[in-house]
Amino acid sequence: MSESPLIRLRNLTKVYLMGDMEVRALDGVDMDINRGEYVAIMGPSGSGKSTMMNMIGCLDTPTSGEYDLNNKVVSAMTDDELAQIRNEEIGFVFQTFNLLARTTALQNVELPLIYGGVTPSDRHAMAKKALEDVGLGQRADHMPNQLSGGQRQRVAIARALVNSPSILLADEPTGALDSKTSVEIMALFEELYQKGNTIILVTHEEDIARHAHRIVKLLDGKIIHDQPNQPITTEEHMAHLQL
Repeated sequence: MSESPLIRLRNLTKVYLMGDMEVRALDGVDMDINRGEYVAIMGPSGSGKSTMMNMIGCLDTPTSGEYDLNNKVVSAMTDDELAQIRNEEIGFVFQTFNLLARTTALQNVELPLIYGGVTPSDRHAMAKKALEDVGLGQRADHMPNQLSGGQRQRVAIARALVNSPSILLADEPTGALDSKTSVEIMALFEELYQKGNTIILVTHEEDIARHAHRIVKLLDGKIIHDQPNQPITTEEHMAHLQL
């Protein structure tokens, strides 16, 4: 028996009311994502990719259709159940890092574990390991303002991974970084994918999406492209930047 998909979307729609006008942000989307995939979701502004990310991340609920995550029917959950799923199943990485300014890298990474009720000594050990996994073991005691943009994003990635979530969901993760640092962060995502993490990357940048192993493109709330991709290597990306 084949393993059921980690993410299963069926006829998913999201309709917003703008005054007396209906906007269909998602319009009958069907998609499966299997455990261990590395998928980029692309599309121009207004295509529905942010809405899709909010649905997959359990930050919003669909108007109709079904969303199953890890064999749980998310589309029928209450707000409290969604909050619990977010903490257990999903690691978020945002463009703006979203780190707490007055706490160390280690304390930032510990945050999801506090919500999860993990004991202080276990929290400390898990956060330290997560920082080591992203190459920042030596910076555990640094405050965010003592770190570069790329290092801050690594702290954010460590925080997203500390719970061993089912999905790493990254929204424009290189949007606030320079080109060279962006390439380093994308190399880290590839490393995490090779270790078995499921990664969903939401981006409007073609060269960032090309790091993923599958590209899904949205337009007007519908999927118009869903194909495997031969990922660009770090060397190719660097060479492309120097052109």
